Amino acid sequence: MIRVLLIDDHAIVREGFKRLIESSPGFLVVAEARNADEALSALERVSADIAVVDISLGDGASSGLDLIALLRDLLHGLRCVVLSMHDDSGLVLRALEQGARGYFTKAVAADELLDGLRRIAAGEVVLSSDLAPPVLNPAPLLTPRERATLRGLLSDRPPKAIAYDLGISDKTLYRHRANLMEKLGARNATELARIARERGLLADLG
Repeated sequence: MIRVLLIDDHAIVREGFKRLIESSPGFLVVAEARNADEALSALERVSADIAVVDISLGDGASSGLDLIALLRDLLHGLRCVVLSMHDDSGLVLRALEQGARGYFTKAVAADELLDGLRRIAAGEVVLSSDLAPPVLNPAPLLTPRERATLRGLLSDRPPKAIAYDLGISDKTLYRHRANLMEKLGARNATELARIARERGLLADLG
């Protein structure tokens, strides 16, 4: 029996996937959670073989990517699988780097998802067929300051307001922006936003 923990912030989504998974022999949904705290609490009470995790947990808690990394470190036998509406290849790569053993979009066919979960439980790494191959170049690591600056730059707020929130001068903000653009290979603000999205850097910026 493959024991599954469902982690998604939408109850109706969890209910739908629970019915789907339990309609197939050999699966049992042992718990549901809407965020990281509930997932960790559930895993204190039950054992699971697979955690099906949405990337966007939606309530300000840790993102699904953060949770996958945490579960990887805490429970080495638990296999995490992303089930998400997002299909960016950068996100797929980041999920795999964080320890996910599979990535499926919510548009995937039911049979493909169930077969994929069986294969993952058996030790394989599986991606749904509607995903493009993940990009080969990993997303660059950003410092906390760079992440905060990127969040501000993509918020459509005036530079003075962003600089004030960060506790820096306008001049320092522009220098941070230039460093970010160089690090990500962006020539302008539009490219900066596009590259951040494609490489999955927006997933946990909230």
